[in-house]
Amino acid sequence: MNEPSARTAVDAELKRLERRIDELVATVGQMKEENRALRQRQDSLMTERAGLLQKNEQVRARVEAMIGRLKAMEHGS
Repeated sequence: MNEPSARTAVDAELKRLERRIDELVATVGQMKEENRALRQRQDSLMTERAGLLQKNEQVRARVEAMIGRLKAMEHGS
């Protein structure tokens, strides 16, 4: 292989590698953004879950109190 054709092959390979690196950099950027969005969503869902657990506990306590009042009324009559 003579020098000009070898240089052309090397240049072509370098351009191919450069394109591939650019694609990988873009993919990493997209994955970082997706990861950030997923972490934000996870935080939001954890906050929502904590609120729902608290409401569930409040409802449970109210239902138990109502049942207690109903049993007291039943025994009082």
